[in-house]
Amino acid sequence: MSDTKEKSTVFDTEHLVRTYFAQALPVVFSMIISLIYNLADTYFVARTGSTLIVAGVSVCAPVFTVLMAFGNVYAQGGSSLISRLMGKNDQGSVRRVSSFCFYLAIATGLVLAVPMLIFQGPILRLLGASPEVMPYAREYYLVLAAGAPAVILPFIHSNLLRCEGASTLSMLGNVGGSVINIILDPIFIQVLGMGAAGAAIATVIGNLASDLFFLAIVLGKSRHLSVAPRDWRVSAGELRQIFSVGITAAVTNIASSVCVVVTNQFLKGYGDEKIAAWGIASKVAMIAQMVLIGLAFGGVPLFGYLYGGRDFKKLKKLISFCTAFISCYGLLMALIIILLARPLTLVFMDDPGVVRDSALMLRWQVSGSAFAGIVLLFTCLFQATGKAGPALALSLSRQGLLFLAVLGVGVLVAGFNGLLAAQPIADALSAALAVIMWRAAFRKEGLSAA
Repeated sequence: MSDTKEKSTVFDTEHLVRTYFAQALPVVFSMIISLIYNLADTYFVARTGSTLIVAGVSVCAPVFTVLMAFGNVYAQGGSSLISRLMGKNDQGSVRRVSSFCFYLAIATGLVLAVPMLIFQGPILRLLGASPEVMPYAREYYLVLAAGAPAVILPFIHSNLLRCEGASTLSMLGNVGGSVINIILDPIFIQVLGMGAAGAAIATVIGNLASDLFFLAIVLGKSRHLSVAPRDWRVSAGELRQIFSVGITAAVTNIASSVCVVVTNQFLKGYGDEKIAAWGIASKVAMIAQMVLIGLAFGGVPLFGYLYGGRDFKKLKKLISFCTAFISCYGLLMALIIILLARPLTLVFMDDPGVVRDSALMLRWQVSGSAFAGIVLLFTCLFQATGKAGPALALSLSRQGLLFLAVLGVGVLVAGFNGLLAAQPIADALSAALAVIMWRAAFRKEGLSAA
């Protein structure tokens, strides 16, 4: 089989928009199901009627984000490298890199679980758990920490399968785990009366189900990926590429967690009800965010494939389309959520004060969605093409150092209103930074020319 014929079986680059949607829509659907799971999780926790339980689960949100960050070191770092190797038709290296990422992810989960369990008290206080919230936060946290390997692992093959064009199988693995989670939530939380701990148990079991599904797919159906121990090796150069891109991807998740922790610390001064309201608003804001992430990440395998094959003309065309489409979606979805903010938050809790605050927070959180979409797209582009420096800079902007700077100034100048306005302002500034870096990073390839 010739190289050209082999490549054509991975991605159809003659119909870029169609191929992009074929890869992106399964990712979007996975994100929507994940969103439904998150909303269901919040719904069933909120149905307990206790703002303390809601707050306890909300302050633990960064824990899941940090675990996801470690998974993304190997998932996104590995998928970036593998997509470029696919473009070069280097199948042997694809097998080695995929096996390496799989086993290192398992080892990382096991290593992380130990200090997370030992230092549970200090970690929960750092996350913003007050003495009243602490018992409920601890229930959720302990289960999540113990299940760290199961939570980290699904990100690996969910991303790597898309590199060989298997976006539908990637979607099925994610959706299956989320559906199991949704089914188990009311059973553990309400029927068995396990509260916050029940929500965490359902989450871990759902992730474990995804792990087993992906493993079966790689063993039985994958054309290129491997989990064979004999393939578990990478060169120093490959290791550097995995970590340079993967760590920048992980920084996005970790920086986001830090921002949540800092925001919770500010909100503590206004009472636990404000933390509960913020947690509900953040979950609903995922309606826009998750689809934006799916649209941006859906293009990663194709970006890397075209870049690895040095097909810059088609890559430029794809980037132009994605920029216009994603920013328009972000604007439309933001408008819809702003109009429906109160009824959307009312679904989760009927406390008038919490609903009022949550609706206000939600409107502010989504108002910069068009800018957020641009930032996500160019971050994914930089990651897919192995440009770790620009990817790191963007990872530390919108939900990182730039956000924290805007948050600090906003609170100092306008108090609570400044806190609310921090995210959309950071979104706009980060989008401007993304465009500037795009023009600088790809000038040689002609991708950023007007």
